[in-house]
Amino acid sequence: MIVRVGTRASALARAQTARVAAALGAQGVRCRILTIQTEGDLHPRTPTAALGVGAFVKALEVALAEGRIDAAVHSAKDLPAQARDDLTLAAFLPRDDPRDVLVTRTGADLAGLPAGAVVGTDSPRRRAFLLATRPDLDVRGVRGNVDTRLRRLDAGHLDALVLAAAGLARLGLEGRATERLDPSVMLPAVGQGAIVVQTRTGSGPLADCLAAIDHAATRAAVTAERALLAALGGGCRRPVASLGECAGSRLYLDAAVLDPDGARIVRDRFEGDAARPEEAGRTLAQRLLGLGAGAILYEVAS
Repeated sequence: MIVRVGTRASALARAQTARVAAALGAQGVRCRILTIQTEGDLHPRTPTAALGVGAFVKALEVALAEGRIDAAVHSAKDLPAQARDDLTLAAFLPRDDPRDVLVTRTGADLAGLPAGAVVGTDSPRRRAFLLATRPDLDVRGVRGNVDTRLRRLDAGHLDALVLAAAGLARLGLEGRATERLDPSVMLPAVGQGAIVVQTRTGSGPLADCLAAIDHAATRAAVTAERALLAALGGGCRRPVASLGECAGSRLYLDAAVLDPDGARIVRDRFEGDAARPEEAGRTLAQRLLGLGAGAILYEVAS
């Protein structure tokens, strides 16, 4: 079987797609890789929040729905909370380190950065957590792929960056990480560290091959996180964070909603059944709303 697999053209996206191709190759599937430009790729200087929901996945989903590709590879954190009915998240690869990392020019950790240090991130979630811990930092928006952001850091335009641990590792750059930020300090984005393969619903033999490489614990954890995000009415550009972890039959879900400057954080945990991840996500979302998360989300959207 030959499968046309769509991906973004960035080095990170291609590295992720190579992992999917290797896993499918072990199932006797040959992959033909096709690169597709997304809205986010076409406008590299525009803040991601201004591009709208799904800026890094919509073009791939359209190509998939129109039959130009048979499967699309995504970073799970880029997916909109609401899935399309005609498309299926057919396989999750085993999740890599979901944490964020701090990369600094001087080797200082987060506590050791001087007051006023310029830290770059395009993520409202990361900005909020940074300011919650260090309100004296100068957090600025920065776009571009990992290499572009690292070059800006090395050129002295920034004192530090916050990046995904998994992304650095997939590019062989994990040595650039100065500090791995504990989830108690910076809870990851929904789906962070997970690679997902999307297909058309009812894709026959391909679905069987993808089922063989699907990692059940990662699927359960990310499904719970995505259900929480959907129940909160949030998107990937909202300051919402969540991390699910499976231990046997149990699912442990941690989540937080923050205002943009980190002054208010509503956070809670829930233990549920790993076989019912959507229920866990919805339950924790309702608990967060009961603790005041709705007011923060309303203000952010206004």
